[in-house]
Amino acid sequence: MAFNKFNVLHWHIVDDQSFPYQSITFPGLSKKGSYSSSHVYTPNDVRMVIEYARLRGIRIVPEFDSPGHTQSWGEGQKDLLTPCYNGKEPSGAFGPINPIWNTTYSFLSKFFKEISTVFPDEFIHLGGDEVDFDCWASNPEIQDFMRDKGFGRNFKKLESFYMQAVLDMISAINKNSIVWQEVFDDASKLMPGTVIQVWKAEDYTQEQSKVTEAGFPVILSAPWYLDWISYGQDWKRYYAVDPLSFEGSQEQKKLVIGGEACLWGEYVDATNLTPRLWPRASAVGERLWSHKDVRSLEDAYRRLTIHRCRMLRKQTPARGKLLTTSTQTLDWLKPEG
Repeated sequence: MAFNKFNVLHWHIVDDQSFPYQSITFPGLSKKGSYSSSHVYTPNDVRMVIEYARLRGIRIVPEFDSPGHTQSWGEGQKDLLTPCYNGKEPSGAFGPINPIWNTTYSFLSKFFKEISTVFPDEFIHLGGDEVDFDCWASNPEIQDFMRDKGFGRNFKKLESFYMQAVLDMISAINKNSIVWQEVFDDASKLMPGTVIQVWKAEDYTQEQSKVTEAGFPVILSAPWYLDWISYGQDWKRYYAVDPLSFEGSQEQKKLVIGGEACLWGEYVDATNLTPRLWPRASAVGERLWSHKDVRSLEDAYRRLTIHRCRMLRKQTPARGKLLTTSTQTLDWLKPEG
């Protein structure tokens, strides 16, 4: 990352499938929610990652995504997820974090206090994306709560209710928040300075316009999802992006504080992560650090080709030919003859 001018690692450390973060306050989260006892990040592991990054000028921003993407949380923290119903009877399944129980917020308050002491960065990423409302809609307690609050059947209002409470917690521990764009789209009452991460590829320039017009800082990641593999030289598409191409004033454009290349883990592991990432992400790095008038793909190709050789000399297995078809991922390893 440092060799390619990336200075922040957004660490999406837990998700539905596993809770590998080993909490001191709530050890059951990883004990019951991780893949196994060896598939965890111990407190010492986390300290080592933070220090290793710091020495290379890289900040670590942790993400604990909620209320969705939390199935693994429920394995080790009972009475946290929402019981789903089939008619009048519980179905046995569980949905997102339950936003109406006081115990939910008691747990989260203690948990995020711990996180604030473990991770020194000023930001905590709170997620807030892709919440499935079906389980909430099936639950009679939640139906009654929404009726009492005047939410009707608008579950976006319920999610906003939850997110606002969590945002208040983060502010109370003197940290700043980053959220995915749905939290803004759902009209949550956001603290000034809350950073909105724009990730949806469709109409992302319009989203940037709306967010910055409302006065909130933006991180752009929508055009740079490196786990989306396409045929051909997709680095050219990454390089051609202008992060400030949206309609808005100069003051709005100053609110774009950076961009992020995302590589989600569904189709990568230790065997293919590095060649999937480099040198495709190198094109994103150059785009974000270059003047807007630096646009030549031919010149960029020459630079990226040379840079790939530098990475190979550093034992970084950057993929060959800057192409994206899987058959070419390891071209540089093929023996001659």
